Amino acid sequence: MLVLGLLLLGAAGAFTGLVIADNLSGGPEYTVSVLGQDIVTMNTLAVFCSGLALALIFCAGLGAVASTAVHRHRERPRTYAAHQDGPGR
Repeated sequence: MLVLGLLLLGAAGAFTGLVIADNLSGGPEYTVSVLGQDIVTMNTLAVFCSGLALALIFCAGLGAVASTAVHRHRERPRTYAAHQDGPGR
């Protein structure tokens, strides 16, 4: 689960960075291109909704990483200190 979460975090971050870097021109219609390939032409509402979807994917990856970290923290066996006088005293 940790690897899947880290993969989602990295993929969402890399894709967002590439899209922002390759599409700095503005206008009413945006042609989204990644690595020189035109993917789709979107209006401002579609760009906003795709940003929400990428944020949701990023948060899902972050949640997977966080839940794995909490789960691993709770798996540690508890150690109890032995009494000096022995049991029952």
